[in-house]
Amino acid sequence: MFKYIRFLTIFLSAAMVSCQKKPNEKSLFEKGVAHGTNKNGKLEEASGLVESARQPGYFWVINDSGNPADIFLIDKQAKTKKVFHLTNIENRDWEDITISTEGNTSYLYIADIGDNNARYTYKYIYKIKEPSIEDDELISHVDKLTVKLEDKKRDSETLMFDPTSKNLYLISKRESNVIVYEIAHPFKVDTIIAKNIGALPFEFINGGAISPEGNELLLRTYTDIYYWKKKNNESIPDLLKTAAIELPYNREPQGESIAWARDSTGYYTLSENAKGERGKLYFYKRN
Repeated sequence: MFKYIRFLTIFLSAAMVSCQKKPNEKSLFEKGVAHGTNKNGKLEEASGLVESARQPGYFWVINDSGNPADIFLIDKQAKTKKVFHLTNIENRDWEDITISTEGNTSYLYIADIGDNNARYTYKYIYKIKEPSIEDDELISHVDKLTVKLEDKKRDSETLMFDPTSKNLYLISKRESNVIVYEIAHPFKVDTIIAKNIGALPFEFINGGAISPEGNELLLRTYTDIYYWKKKNNESIPDLLKTAAIELPYNREPQGESIAWARDSTGYYTLSENAKGERGKLYFYKRN
């Protein structure tokens, strides 16, 4: 069985790496339009973005490492509307945020998965019930998922929730061919082993998102955005074995965030404040 699993992992890896990137496809989405500028001095390192399920048209944003354990609710003009604080939680190196819906309830997954020097044995994912703008700013009920990569310690900045399988997908950052990890549902509160399911022919992946319908996927780097769309009902691992399409991208000073519009009309990006520029919330409308 072990030999079979090892063979399957190598096979998937080879299949993913062998997929070729397609030329730029500008007809799918329009060029990005800046809807607003992040002027909040306490949100300097926006490293994760997802549209709210409870408050459509608003977005959850997180700061990078060393900042308070806060989540920011911003509007489409990138103005901060409210800040929530996770009590008794550390922001070691928060890098991404994603969302799930279970019945009429939505949950946020906050990914403490960064590791620039590849020194941490465990990564942490904090699951909370999505707050409403009217709720108290202090969030004390937090489920902590402890995750260990099955092969080795790696830096990572991307966490995605798949609404079809309910699995989480984590992608490494610094390899010449980044590694895709699957965190299988149901999630346990003790240590979860994230399975290496293959590699992709990209480097410096720093954000990603699966569409609310589960049939489209975005990955980004500092310089490019890549897109996949299902033709049938293939799984996320199978989808990633197909060729990616490069999408339009307005180069940002240090762009690390990407999110689907929940109404499927397009996607958003947001940069950290860097190089003397304030991050802008860009919208790329679907044609």
